[in-house]
Amino acid sequence: MTIDASLDAAVIGAGPAGLMAAEMIADAGLSVAVFEAMPSPARKFLMAGKSGLNITHVATPAELAAIYPDAPASLSQAVEAFGPDEIMAWMEQLDIQPVTGPTGRVFPREMKASPLLRAWLSRLTDAGARLHTRHRWTGWNQDGALTFDTPDGPRHVSSRTQVFALGGGSWSRLGSDGAWRAAFQAAGISVSPFRPSNCGLRVSWSDRMKAEFAGMPVKNVAVRFGEQASREEFVVTERGVESGAVFSLSLSVRDALEAAGQAVLYLDLLPDLSEDEIVRRLSKPRGKQSLSNHLRKTLNLSGVKRALLFEFGGLEAADSPDQMARLVKNLPVPVAGLFPIDEAISTDGGISFEALDDHFMLKDRPGQFCAGEMLDWDAPTGGYLLTACLATGRAAGLGAVRWLKTKPV
Repeated sequence: MTIDASLDAAVIGAGPAGLMAAEMIADAGLSVAVFEAMPSPARKFLMAGKSGLNITHVATPAELAAIYPDAPASLSQAVEAFGPDEIMAWMEQLDIQPVTGPTGRVFPREMKASPLLRAWLSRLTDAGARLHTRHRWTGWNQDGALTFDTPDGPRHVSSRTQVFALGGGSWSRLGSDGAWRAAFQAAGISVSPFRPSNCGLRVSWSDRMKAEFAGMPVKNVAVRFGEQASREEFVVTERGVESGAVFSLSLSVRDALEAAGQAVLYLDLLPDLSEDEIVRRLSKPRGKQSLSNHLRKTLNLSGVKRALLFEFGGLEAADSPDQMARLVKNLPVPVAGLFPIDEAISTDGGISFEALDDHFMLKDRPGQFCAGEMLDWDAPTGGYLLTACLATGRAAGLGAVRWLKTKPV
């Protein structure tokens, strides 16, 4: 069955990149339909907004350029054209007030994704865009039409141009499962393997650590890996560590594990105290106090922080204030590996930018564009992931408009 044979553009994937591409096409007065495999759109977007939608991050163009490792020119240009200022202005057009936190992270005032998504979908509907859910894209037929599996059976869709925004390889339960790779590879389009980004790190805890401290946040701590450091908190889990600082450093940790097979995080458990001050306090007579009480009274070190210190050498340093101070300020935490890719916040890998022109069109498939996390780029959390998804979606949508207006019908 073929539907919408006269459609100007089909957008495959109703996440933020796909919806932004559809907005650009609809605003140009062209007919566009969005096809989504899941029963409702933008499920990963909504999940990201449950704890406060960090949609972008205030930064200068130079700071943004440093955020995306080895970013190709087209990605940098897309983010520069639709960066934090433009995203905040776009939110205001949707009657969603942006709020900037003390670290530069930008959120909707409501701290949720759902009001923004409702306003966005309403705008798209008013502009003439149509949304088709439960349409799982499976490839192209021999005539070049898009093929979909639907609850009513297979469907074929013809359109003058297509924008693919099919997501990365994590959070498959929300629709981002990377299954699209098979169809692209069958069509001769090179796709790099996905790797986890912004993910938890496995640590081989003792049974006591897992039993007593899994789920505990570690606050007011500095975490270092190589030349990178973070003052964000993180969380101990039964399998290792995740959230906050761990996500910020996980890209570099992943690369080190792949290159050398090992990686070590270093914790500063008391970042507001100098090593000399810690030595001075620990040198006070301990008397009959236990080491635990001595650390609590002299350094206010207790709970999960004290447990971390004991887990990685603190007990052996009980009688040496100098050695204990060095551990408190520079505690080594060996990393055993990464959490599974499906649990990662994002992934890198996918379609290489070398396969695309400056307008995000596939060089070997004229009229077909790609955007979002299905492209091979990487970024830390903090609003940078959504910024690039929105920016590349906009760039691909504008590329499709340009294509439609310069090619004969």
